[in-house]
Amino acid sequence: MTRVKRGTIAHKKREKLLKLTKGYRWGRKSKERLAKEALLHGLSRMFRGRKEKKRNFRSLWQTKINAATRTEGTKYSSFISALKKKDVKLDRKMLAMLAEEQPTVFKKIVEFVK
Repeated sequence: MTRVKRGTIAHKKREKLLKLTKGYRWGRKSKERLAKEALLHGLSRMFRGRKEKKRNFRSLWQTKINAATRTEGTKYSSFISALKKKDVKLDRKMLAMLAEEQPTVFKKIVEFVK
């Protein structure tokens, strides 16, 4: 009878697990038990992290717009409400980018809204 080597499926399963935890710190990238636990926590928090990232960026954009509008002599809340009244369809991401990279264009927007 020929010799049969076992465990290929289990080995593939372990390799897949360690491939998913590549880049984790300490033993969580190389030790199977720690990697499995780290992966369970990581996968469960992945969705939450993507939602938090959106929140954080919106907050950052608001701060940038507020800083730019303060230099123009107005404040964030009145600027946003004036934008809505004038029916300007620029979102906060674009406004923050303009405020940071092209202050002259942002200044024209503020003057148009006033």
